[in-house]
Amino acid sequence: MTIRGYKFPAPLIALSLAVLLFFLGGVLRSGFANWEQAVNIVRLAAFLGIIAAGQTLVIISGGEGIDLSVGSVVTLGALIMFRIGDGSNSMILPALVLALAAGGMIGLINGLGIAFVRIPPLVMTLGMTGVVQGVILGFTQGVLEGETPPLLATIITRPIVGRVPGIVFFWLIFGLGMWLLIERTAYGKKLFAIGTNRVAATLSGVRVNREILITYALSGLLAALGGVIVLGFTDIVFLNLGNRYLFPSIAAVVVGGTVLAGGQGSYWGTMSGALVLTLLTSLLTALQFSEAIQQMALGVILLLLLSIYGRQRTN
Repeated sequence: MTIRGYKFPAPLIALSLAVLLFFLGGVLRSGFANWEQAVNIVRLAAFLGIIAAGQTLVIISGGEGIDLSVGSVVTLGALIMFRIGDGSNSMILPALVLALAAGGMIGLINGLGIAFVRIPPLVMTLGMTGVVQGVILGFTQGVLEGETPPLLATIITRPIVGRVPGIVFFWLIFGLGMWLLIERTAYGKKLFAIGTNRVAATLSGVRVNREILITYALSGLLAALGGVIVLGFTDIVFLNLGNRYLFPSIAAVVVGGTVLAGGQGSYWGTMSGALVLTLLTSLLTALQFSEAIQQMALGVILLLLLSIYGRQRTN
C-alpha cells in the first residue's frame, strides 16, 4: 500500500490490522480485549504460523507454487510422535527425528516431481496429499494407538514467564530463525531470485532445480514439525488433524503480503497474517457466528487481499 509516495510494508499493515481487530473485539464483545485473551490468540496463531512457514518458502519460490500436501503432512508428523513417542519422554527425540525425516522426504518427492518431471505444483502436491493419506490409513489401519509424551505437552503449554506459554517463546525464536534463513543466507537470496525470474536466475548461475528441491523438502519438514507441536497442544491425534490448517496456511502467507507470483515476501509477514486470521476467527467465535460464516469471512478477506496485492510482481 502506497500513501503519498511512501510504501507501507505488508507485514506492518497486517500487524496493524491485527491490533485493530483486537480492540474492535473489545468494543463488540465485553471482556474480549484483555491480557489473557491476547496471550491465547498469540498461542493459537503460533501453531498456524509455524505450519505456514514452509508454505511461505514455496510461495516465494514462484512457479505458481502452493503446497497442498501440508495438511496431510501435519497429520503424519503428529501421528508419528503419538505412535513412536507413546507417552515416553525418552522417545521424544527419536520420534521427532523420524517425523521430520518423513515430512522432508515427502517434500523432496514433491520437489522431484515439480523440478524434473515438470508436474505443476498444485497437481503434484494434491496427488501427494492422497498418497500420504493412504500411508496414514495403512499405517494405522484406522486405529490411533499411542500417547503424547508428557514433556512435549509441558513444553508447549506450560507458562514460562507470567502466563505466557512456551509455544509463544518458541514461535519468536522460530521466527528469528526463519528470518535468518530467508534474509541472511545464500539459499534465501537464491529463493528470491528464482521466484522473481527463473530464467534470469539460471543465467546468473543459480541451480534452480536444486533450490526447488530444498524448498519443498523444507516445506514438508516444517509441516511435520508443526504437526508435532500441535500434538503437544491437543494431546491427541485424529486422521484429519492437519486439514483445518491447509487453507489458513495459504491465507496467512497472502495476508502477510507474500506475493503469489513469487519473488517477494517475508516470514514476519506470515506471522502477522497468522495473527490476523486467528484474531478474526476468535472474534467471530466470540460473536457466536457459525463455522460457515467464519469460513466465508476468511475467503472474502483472502479474495480482497489478492485483488490488492496478491498477484503483483516485484518491480
